[in-house]
Parts: sequence; C-alpha cells; structure tokens
Amino acid sequence: MPIYEYSCEKCDKKFEILIMGSDKPACPACGNRKVKRRMSSCGFVSKGRGGGTVSASAGASSCTGCSSTNCSSCGV
Repeated sequence: MPIYEYSCEKCDKKFEILIMGSDKPACPACGNRKVKRRMSSCGFVSKGRGGGTVSASAGASSCTGCSSTNCSSCGV
C-alpha cells in the first residue's frame, strides 16, 4: 500500500495519501476528484565501505523546493 503525492486541479492543494488497490483519491481540502499524481522525491543516505557517508539526497518532502544535493548545506 504505497503513499502517493497529489495536487488538486481545482484548489492546487498538495497532499499525500495512502492508496489501497484501485481507490481513486479526492482532495482533502475541497473534495475534488480531479487530482494529478506528482513525482515523489525520496531522501536517503548511502553508506560506503566502512560505514562512511558517500552521498546524501536533498529530496525529502520538506525540501521539495531545494536544489541542493547535500542536506548539510541547509541544516535539515
């Protein structure tokens, strides 16, 4: 059961929702069913040999407007 990100075509509200099976989401703000699924970003840190951090992604949902490739630059 994945969580998807959507934006409402009517009120432009952005939201996440857990989708079960073939359920069709509705906007939690206005109830509109015309919503677009957004490209989800993910935040992760990969570990190199010996447990050292090799890279970090700044794609966590709280950083969707961030263009940095390293979260340490913004303090998140």
